[in-house]
Amino acid sequence: MAKKYRLSELVSEIDETIQNRFAGETFWITAEITDVKPQDPSRNYRFIKFIEKSGTTTLASIDAVFWAKSLNQIEKFEKTTKTTLRNGLELTCKVVVSFNNRYGLKLEIIEIDCTYALGQVEIERQQTIEKLLKENPKTIRRVDEQFITFNKTLELPIVIQRIALITAPNSDGQRDFNQELKGNKHKYIFNVSEFLTQIQGDSSSKLIVQKLKLIEEDKESYDIVVIARGGGSQSDLQPFDDYELSKYVAAFPIPVFTGIGHDRNTSIVDLMARQHKTPTKVATSIVDHNFNFESDIIDFKERFFDAAESMIDDAKESLLQFKRTVKAYSPATILNKGYAIITSNDRIIINPKDIKPNTEIKTILKNELIHSTVTKKTKNGINL
Repeated sequence: MAKKYRLSELVSEIDETIQNRFAGETFWITAEITDVKPQDPSRNYRFIKFIEKSGTTTLASIDAVFWAKSLNQIEKFEKTTKTTLRNGLELTCKVVVSFNNRYGLKLEIIEIDCTYALGQVEIERQQTIEKLLKENPKTIRRVDEQFITFNKTLELPIVIQRIALITAPNSDGQRDFNQELKGNKHKYIFNVSEFLTQIQGDSSSKLIVQKLKLIEEDKESYDIVVIARGGGSQSDLQPFDDYELSKYVAAFPIPVFTGIGHDRNTSIVDLMARQHKTPTKVATSIVDHNFNFESDIIDFKERFFDAAESMIDDAKESLLQFKRTVKAYSPATILNKGYAIITSNDRIIINPKDIKPNTEIKTILKNELIHSTVTKKTKNGINL
């Protein structure tokens, strides 16, 4: 009959066996992680699981843990790679095999190779971009390293007034965007419809797509869409590298402005839309757009009145010149110069042929009027 053990005794033997085999040894492993849950502030450790797959088949899996002394590795990883620790990532980690009477067998993570992780994150990002280009040639093109999307080619309205804002409730992005719009120095008024949703985290990309679909159903009511995310960790940008969200933005029928990161960040969604880095800069660009229109109108008005004034001045000058001409050829001017005016039947004679012998004529001089009858006509031999 097999020897009976108390649980604690058996667990102690397992612990001793593992210690004898693995004590003092460290290992570097590369594997996919899963079962990643948000950090519980009340606990000074964090559990995940390593898995290895071949296609859809799981070849191996083992629980892993960051104890208090190595929790800073997560913060370092997220700060360095600008991505969150999440399901599906492939990590290279330095681990030790440990056994705990309460938590059982686990790999204790000592260090994360951020260089490897950076490479994997960038590989995933480039794979997403290439997939977008390959599967959506009608709405996404790359020309000289610049992305030309259907959305980016949409013409902006002359004046932007009706804005659909996608942002998180009570967030820095919501506050910064609205404050910048409301406080604009030109006193422009905007109609902002807020579509509040989770803006970071594993499910946020799907939630943002849902909000975009709601906006699209009433697309005639909006001039532009703004996706704003302000504050928070740099690693929270991961949802904006999502394939489905990026694809939807690229083909969206209303111009999309993004302000979802800090100055040094550019997500794939940014590449598909009009990027303005931060919510404040998005708001500033909208105000500037409207101010440019107002400036054009003011400039047109000034040019119109300048042109009208110039035309009036030209007309006045032409009229003055006409008056001078009329005055120069007026009868009074002619008479003052010593010339005479001949009339017959109260009509000024211009053509001598109109004067026949025996015709009564009047010769008008400056101060005299001479009545006479033509007795004879001869040719003038004077050469003028």
